[in-house]
Amino acid sequence: QRKSLAPSQLAKRKAGDEEEEEEWHPATSRKRQKPVSETENGECYRSPFRKPLAQLTNRPQCLDSTQHEAFIRSILSKPFKVPIPNYKGPLGLRALGIKRAGLRSPLHDPFEEGALVLYEPPLLSAHDQLKIDKDKAPVHVVVDPVLSRVLRPHQREGVKFLWDCVTSRRIPGSHGCIMADEMGLGKTLQCITLMWTLLRQSPDCKPEIEKAMVVSPSSLVRNWYNEVEKWLGGRIQPLAIDGGSKEEIDRKLVGFMNQRGLRVPSPILIISYETFRLHAEALQKGSVGLVICDEGHRLKNSENQTYQALNSLNTPRRVLISGTPIQNDLLEYFSLVHFVNSGILGTAQEFKRHFEIPILKGRDADASEAERHKGEERLKELISIVNRCLIRRTSDILSKYLPVKIEQVVCCRLTPLQAELYKNFLKQAKPVEELKEGKISVSSLSSITSLKKLCNHPALIHDKCVEEEEGFMGALDLFPAGYSTKSVEPQLSGKMLVLDYILAVTKSTSNDKVVLVSNYTQTLDLFEKLCRNRRYLYVRLDGTMSIKKRAKIVERFNSPSSPEFIFMLSSKAGGCGLNLIGANRLVMFDPDWNPANDEQAMARVWRDGQKKTCYIYRLLSTGTIEEKIFQRQTHKKALSSCVVDEEQDVERHFSLGELKELFTLNETTTSDTHDKIKCRRCVNGHQVRPPPEGSDCTSDLSQWNHCADKRGLQDSVLKAAWDAAVTFAFHHHSHEEQRGIP
Repeated sequence: QRKSLAPSQLAKRKAGDEEEEEEWHPATSRKRQKPVSETENGECYRSPFRKPLAQLTNRPQCLDSTQHEAFIRSILSKPFKVPIPNYKGPLGLRALGIKRAGLRSPLHDPFEEGALVLYEPPLLSAHDQLKIDKDKAPVHVVVDPVLSRVLRPHQREGVKFLWDCVTSRRIPGSHGCIMADEMGLGKTLQCITLMWTLLRQSPDCKPEIEKAMVVSPSSLVRNWYNEVEKWLGGRIQPLAIDGGSKEEIDRKLVGFMNQRGLRVPSPILIISYETFRLHAEALQKGSVGLVICDEGHRLKNSENQTYQALNSLNTPRRVLISGTPIQNDLLEYFSLVHFVNSGILGTAQEFKRHFEIPILKGRDADASEAERHKGEERLKELISIVNRCLIRRTSDILSKYLPVKIEQVVCCRLTPLQAELYKNFLKQAKPVEELKEGKISVSSLSSITSLKKLCNHPALIHDKCVEEEEGFMGALDLFPAGYSTKSVEPQLSGKMLVLDYILAVTKSTSNDKVVLVSNYTQTLDLFEKLCRNRRYLYVRLDGTMSIKKRAKIVERFNSPSSPEFIFMLSSKAGGCGLNLIGANRLVMFDPDWNPANDEQAMARVWRDGQKKTCYIYRLLSTGTIEEKIFQRQTHKKALSSCVVDEEQDVERHFSLGELKELFTLNETTTSDTHDKIKCRRCVNGHQVRPPPEGSDCTSDLSQWNHCADKRGLQDSVLKAAWDAAVTFAFHHHSHEEQRGIP
């Protein structure tokens, strides 16, 4: 029988001597044992196999402050170990924001394949490496691989040139340069690369600049913003000022100028020339590390307010962008160079005495041999100085990356109405007789404008005929009965008739889009009427359009799904910088005195991103003032690298004899320009042999490249237009390998 092992029962059995205590065996105890209590005599009945428990408490030992501090130090002295297998980086011995000790390193790997290294520290001997202060050792400056991977060879060269100039490595003490690449070579991308590099790194292992500013025409502000977003992908947040009240703009500009430190929230400001001029006071209260002036030929006049406002900006580094050749007169060219590198050519008076006067004398037809020799020497000296801060590459580079571009000059006969109005004006206004008096009057310049408008369409001078202004008395009788300017009549203008056929053939035979460019908004009005009559969808950009709306319509037109067929462009408002790769055909309806303006406008479609063959049509009225303007353009472009003679101020650049020749009409020719070059490759108006190998039609009138009749045309659109019963003479220029035309 089992006996209870409870302490109380054991005590009773022992006290009563009922029986002897049996030996206790742990194996026989299956239930949990209760604690053993003590008897009255103080005896403890506890299992011999259990050890007594020590009393546990949560009370810390009372330590003095010295022991406590020593204890904490012993805990903190244990180094932190990064829980990453085989981790060999820093062991976290520094807090955030503390400069890391040890040898400085570049931001990007200079030895990576394809790395664009702008600065390489000088090689040091082992002895010099031991002596050098590691905290002051220069490091490589390497372009961010995100950008260097997309830069083409000529763009890499351009970025290196820009960086050398703004860091004063090309010209000690000067921090400016002129980026004069032709249109389409990626000047914007090169400048974005320069800005991003300067904002992030330098040989001193810190940012070269804190802030940068881009000043551009109003139509390009949004384009610059989009380009920064495109190439840097959100790595930076530019501030674009493209509208708003005066108070709002001032608040944004003050906030931009007050930014300081290594992590500026919006380090790039994009602003238009007009807005900069109006808010210059807010921008002149601080300093900016770099200023970039897009379409910088606006600064050719050092007396205008925009030039003076920009020149007073507190910034040592200045980059001027202009895709047109720098061939302005010498004082204007001096203004451009003086803006980016003040003092490199001396003062204006010193420049005039040392360069301008000898060069102009040497270029005079009556100059002596000594004067010519001195002029050439001074010109070479000027070019050698300027070339240290100017880089220029031609669009020939693009032929490796873009489709073929074909430029064609189309000479269109005047209609009978235009011819009668033209001759009637020359008889009545008598501009030639005024010139015989030895002066160039305002009426002479007005006569040039009237003749240019007449060449476009008689509707443009209809109001003058109604009011019977000088030169148009009785001219209203020459118009057809019941004529009204409310409707456009293409058959009354030789160029408008050709344009009508070009648009109709293009629309019916292809999905190409067309850009129409003119110097006159009145001509754009005629284009609109023509498009409405033919039911062509179109968009129009001129000086009346707001900046925000310009960017939107350009983006929409370039979309492949856009239904618009025609983009009308005022060369004065949007001829510079716009990217219209949605179209691959461009019609230059009237020439400008300044060949740079025409070149800018014609470069809108042949740019990066273009996938189709581009066709450029330059329409000229045969035997009229337009051909004289074109001839003048060609002679100007044929000038060598001389930096004069591009500002087409008629009073300044034309002699009286040349001006007299402007006011003539040659009705017996198919092309006055073709006659004057004395082409040796044509017999009876037909081309009989191919152009000489390596000839360049744009270099000189004596190298008129392809003179062709209908049989010599490669463009199917113009072949069809030929059948419009209009006589043409063509100037054909292709950027692919030139071949003879059968």
